[in-house]
This record gives sequence, C-alpha cells and structure tokens, in this order.
Amino acid sequence: MIQTYQSNLENFTHWAHNTPKNTYLKQPQAGNYTDYTYQESLQIVEQIGSYLNEQLSDEKPKHIGILAKNSAHWILSDLAISYAGAVSVPFYATLTSEQLNQVLVHSDCQILIVGKLDNWDEIQKGIPDSIQLIFTPDSPCQTGVAWNEILTNARPKLEPVLPKHDELATIVYTSGTTGTPKGVMITNGAIAQALNIAREIAYLETPNTRFISYLPLCHIAERNFVEFASTAAGGTIYFVENLDTFQQNLVQARPSHFLAVPRIWAKFKEGILHKIGGHKKLSLLLSIPVIRGIIQKKIQKGLGLDQTLMVITGAAPMPQELTAWFQTIGLYIQEAYGMTENMGLNSLTPRHKIKLGTVGRVHDQCTTRIDPETGEIQMKANYNCLGYYKNQEQTDALFDGPWLKTGDMGQLDSENYLSIVGRVKDNFKTAKGQYVSPAPIENALSLHEYVEVACVVGVNLPQPLGLVQLSPQALNLSKQELTESLHQLLTDINPMFKKYEYLKKLIILQEPWTVENACLTPTLKIRRMQIEKNVETRMEEWYHDKPTIIFE
Repeated sequence: MIQTYQSNLENFTHWAHNTPKNTYLKQPQAGNYTDYTYQESLQIVEQIGSYLNEQLSDEKPKHIGILAKNSAHWILSDLAISYAGAVSVPFYATLTSEQLNQVLVHSDCQILIVGKLDNWDEIQKGIPDSIQLIFTPDSPCQTGVAWNEILTNARPKLEPVLPKHDELATIVYTSGTTGTPKGVMITNGAIAQALNIAREIAYLETPNTRFISYLPLCHIAERNFVEFASTAAGGTIYFVENLDTFQQNLVQARPSHFLAVPRIWAKFKEGILHKIGGHKKLSLLLSIPVIRGIIQKKIQKGLGLDQTLMVITGAAPMPQELTAWFQTIGLYIQEAYGMTENMGLNSLTPRHKIKLGTVGRVHDQCTTRIDPETGEIQMKANYNCLGYYKNQEQTDALFDGPWLKTGDMGQLDSENYLSIVGRVKDNFKTAKGQYVSPAPIENALSLHEYVEVACVVGVNLPQPLGLVQLSPQALNLSKQELTESLHQLLTDINPMFKKYEYLKKLIILQEPWTVENACLTPTLKIRRMQIEKNVETRMEEWYHDKPTIIFE
C-alpha cells in the first residue's frame, strides 16, 4: 500500500518494485491476451523513456504527443514520457487531419507516438514533417522509428526525471463542445491530490482491483478513473480489442471498477430487456422475492459486472430514471461530476446515499458556490488546472479570483448535494423573451427508446423545437407507428417543464450527427452551435408547418 499517492510515474514504480510479478496490463488480440507484469512494464518504460529523453531538444517545450486508441502501449507511452521528464499530450484517435493539425501544432509537440488507429491514411495528413514519429507494433503507421526497434537496440538506461508536484504533467485538450479545443494544463501535484481524495471513496486500497479501459484515455474521466486510479491501486487494466468484442472482453475482465457514460448504460438496458423479453416480464421476475436475487445476479454476471465495487457514470447527464432502473437489478450507479479543468472532481454520489436527480455530494477538499446572478457552479480546490496552454485570455475568463467557473448552472441542497440544471451559455431566448435551458429537455427526450440523441433549438421562435436522431429500434417501425409514439412522447414530457419551454414540434433529421461532420465531439456530445448553424434557415418554416412530428 502507498501511504500517500504521488505522481502517476512514482505510483507505478512503487508497484513495479514491490509487486513486480503482478499483472499490470492485459491486451487482447485475436481472442488471446498479452500480459504485461509491473516489472516488464517498467523495463519497457525505462527503455522508451531513455530514448525519448535523448531525442528531446532543450530549446523547445518538452512535449510529446500520443495518437492512439486505448491499448497497453498507450499507458506505457504515457509513463515513458513522464520518465523522460516530458509532458504528455494525448489526442483523440477520431480527429480529422485538420483537427489533429490544429492541436498538434498548438501543443508544440516535438515527438508523436502513433499507436492503434482506424483512420491513419486520412489523419496522417495533419502531421507536420518537423515532428518525429514513433510507431507501436499495433500501429498502421510505418513512418519514423519503430517501438520494437528502440527496445531491441541496447542503450544506456537513464535514471528517471523525478516529477515535481508543481510541474506540468500533461496537457489535456477539451473535446471542443463549445468551440475550438483548449489545452488544459494539469500538474503532477493535481494528479496526486486527486488520487488521495479518491483513496477511500474509490476503494483504492482493495487488493486485486481490475479496471477495463475502452472510453478514450484522452478524456479526463478515463484517464483519472482507469489509468491513474488503477496504477495507484497497483491494479490490473484490461483493454477491449474492438467494438465487436466489447461485451466478451468486459465479461472476461469482471472489473472491480467500471465507468460508463449514460449512452452506454442506456444500451445495456436495451440489451437486457431484449434478452429477457421486455419490461413486464422483468418486473414480474423481480417482484418474486424468492428469485429476485438470482435474477439480479444473472443479469450482472451476463454484463460482466457481478464483482464490481464501484460503478460510475459521468461526462454527460445521467437520466435519473435510468439510474433508478439499474438499482432494480442491483447495480447502484454513482454519478461523478467535474470537468477537465478540475480533474473531474467536483462531486460524487455516495454509494450508500444516492440522491436521484443530483450529481452527488461536493468533495470535502473543494469549496463550491452558486453565483447568485447567473446560477453558475463555481468551485475552488488545490487540484484545479493552471489554465489553458498559450491562451491567457481564456484562462482569465476561466477564473474569478480563486474560483473556477464551470459554465454549468446548478443548485446546492442542505447536505451539499449538487444538481445540474443547464449550461450558462446553452440557454437561449425565445421570441416571448423567456430563457430556455435545453439540456433537461434533451435528457427527457433521449430517454425514449426511439430517440438516439436530441438537440433543442429555438432562438427567437415563440416556442422551442426538438431536433431528433432516431435510434436503431425506430427503423423497424412504420412512419405512422413512429409518429404516434413521438406524439405521445411530446404529450408526456411537455408538462414536466415550464409552459414557455414546451416543445412545439419534433423534427426527425435524416443526416446523422457524427464526429466527422462536426455535429458530435470525440466524446459523442452534441456540438450545439454546429447543429443550430445547419438548420437555422429552416427553423421558421418547420415552426409554421402543420404537422407536429416532421420528417425531414
């Protein structure tokens, strides 16, 4: 056990020296796993880190990028960068060449480690010739220096550059929900403090912890909850080979800790109901005391979640109806709230005192207030970021003195539980002069089985409109059946909101929202500004059209 958690590299080397034979990383390939012990991982980190240190110029920022899907090589690369005394800068594997070029140039990376990717032919066009490439064994890239070549060519091992707590550890680019991605500067000290906060509430002292990594490691939630937490705990990280093997890999891992965004929980629910035969049958089975526990365990085991100590959701609003539904099958999902700029650590739902409709209780180590004028959630903590890389104007706008401005609107109750009610900048004014908060309405729409994702618009219209992307299940229905179901949806949800927030119409859009057409971020959040721009010339026409449910 580590008495006080330190930087990610120091926590890793502790376990490499004290539990060298324990498995650190498990990488699936063609149905089999390649295991990396802590000792083997340290040897790789030492060799790659020594090479990186030799290659870095002292005349430029010592920044090294990682462009890859999640894999054992991703984690080893991150540790090797730290070993070399450099700053890691991870990039989303789903970026276009233009998007990659923008953040790669802005970040001042000298070296880029290229790993497992699906779109190399396109994305490589965004890499400047001046950047040195290193490619891992699972990478489609064959330009630059091979990872295995570095490992096979003997070179003097350098001692690690010990991380200092006040020094930069990583630059994490935001997914760009509100515009151009910004590089959030996070120190080694912030990582250490976040881990020490999580020690008890995340059960990090439990032996033989198992994590599974499949959400982008570029995102602060996955980076914190999987890479940093598992390494601090001396645990094992399993990876997913591809989308088709996700469920199989999850069952094989049987993680003690599991993180999923709300859309994945919704997919799990759909799969469970489909397999069992619908809501009524499941409700009947769960109502029989003698078999209730058996059914719950069977469902949990089928998901691979029968041994979880901590089940977490975050990164997007979790509908409380979904949380309540999973409680009926014995899975108590804890919601975490935060942002990249505060290490994702603002609040967490306590495991044994979950309050539906909240994002949990504010952490004791941070102070949170609600701005009386805007309703914005603002917080201060020693682990907050330093600001945005090469962007002083946005850094100044991020803070009000020591208070970090989250951009979210919220409410605090008497027990310090926090509720999110919208985004400060997402609110829009209707023609009636009333401000609409779209997020809660979108969340209500997205609970419907035929709605995959929704966006509420309506600037200068008398009432807002709901733009909808249909779920795969909706494709099996006739237009009439779908129209009737969506009519009922409007009837059900409108009374949940203020009258000026009632949706006038639902518009079923044909063109999918994707990362490629800039309607979704790499973490699959909607880019509201882009979606509104795409439809702004048609909103007036839709509003005055006769049907309530309009198919584009």
